[in-house]
Amino acid sequence: MHSLNPMNLLRGSFRHGVHPAAHKEQTVDLPIQRVPFGDRYLMPLGQHIGAPSKPVVGVGQRLYRGQIIAEPGAFVSTFLHSPVTGRVIDIGPHRHTDGTFKPAIEIEADPYATQQLPPAQTRDWKKLDITAFIGEVQRAGIVGMGGAAFPAHVKYSIPEGQQITELLVNGAECEPYLTNDHRLMVERPEALLRGIEILLEKLGAARATIGVEANKPDAIEILRDHLSPDLPVEVVSLPVKYPQGAEKMLIKAVYGQEVPAGQLPRDLGVTVNNVGTVVAIADWFDTGMPLIERVVTVSGPGAAYPSNLIVPLGTSVRDVLSFCGGLRSETREVVMGGPMMGSPIASLDVPVMKGTSGILAFTNTETLRPPEYPCIRCGRCLEACPYFLNPSRLARLAKARLFSEMKDYRVQDCVECGSCTFTCPSGIPIVQLIRTAKDNLAHASRKGEPT
Repeated sequence: MHSLNPMNLLRGSFRHGVHPAAHKEQTVDLPIQRVPFGDRYLMPLGQHIGAPSKPVVGVGQRLYRGQIIAEPGAFVSTFLHSPVTGRVIDIGPHRHTDGTFKPAIEIEADPYATQQLPPAQTRDWKKLDITAFIGEVQRAGIVGMGGAAFPAHVKYSIPEGQQITELLVNGAECEPYLTNDHRLMVERPEALLRGIEILLEKLGAARATIGVEANKPDAIEILRDHLSPDLPVEVVSLPVKYPQGAEKMLIKAVYGQEVPAGQLPRDLGVTVNNVGTVVAIADWFDTGMPLIERVVTVSGPGAAYPSNLIVPLGTSVRDVLSFCGGLRSETREVVMGGPMMGSPIASLDVPVMKGTSGILAFTNTETLRPPEYPCIRCGRCLEACPYFLNPSRLARLAKARLFSEMKDYRVQDCVECGSCTFTCPSGIPIVQLIRTAKDNLAHASRKGEPT
């Protein structure tokens, strides 16, 4: 295992990347407010990377808020909990964010319930060994809250022979428009530091670093003001660049070391957690609240009243937007997540999920696709790619449907950040072509076909 030299932290940046306009001014100063409880909630069984969860409730069953409604389908899977007190009215296929129909649990909220969490049994995390701690994190349903939704307990399951020495907390929030992590750092610094304290103790890490981009000076100042001399935590200011929030890029920016291709941050002794994930850890152990709600940024030129909101999971996008005054008439597209890595949704009746960081409404100005011209081999996509891939070559192979050949050019190392498409002067949808190719490779692999 490589080791990091904590005395030689560069606090610099990574090579390549792009500088899209931030567009955070609509919501950066708006305090988090709570969305009122609605009538119906839809909990897809596949809200995370890995195997879908398995229902443990039946149609007609009464539920209380925070009750387990689905158990893990495998180790790389997690529990689901009811976001409200109510009853199950359906278990079956429902429209997902990508337009397909996937298994989900539909819950009707009890209109007379207070929607308060029942008294929770105290969880003394200090008495848990690492195995019990990992089980508690899985039981809480906690996943990566930055958008990837990777089950957190899997990150904490360190193979024998490896040791986590550094906890890196991702407060970069480099995606344009999004400010939910920013507001968490400003409004809930105690919970963030409490979660860090828990993780440092249970993972055996020597120290923690919170990486925050320099365009969030208030968050940096507030976090530093709340630091305790007894807690080995440092807040570092980072240059503003996209995709700084990608964990390998953040490690390069903070520690000055690259995670080699094919390896993981834990191979350098680092685990990276999003701000929202760390706060969720604190909420579970301090209050017994599982992951049943999250902070979501509603923004974009098409949003009537941009906001930062606490939203119960399963709430429909339509209800969230309705609370924000609806959509402006010129809206042409609604994106779940950020504009660089998020995806347009097929219907406003799809639910907010664990990985939903933003709901962005865009007009023709933002969504109009530029005319596509032949590649002029200018090399801008190579200069933009933070993973030092050759996006233009990958795009040509994808267009020719030579998907298997793309593996020789390390297509699986692409994180689909969109920097290549953003910088292409010919308007070629490079990342979309790469994404389609990776989907085809994954489909062929599942069917046992040669790739």
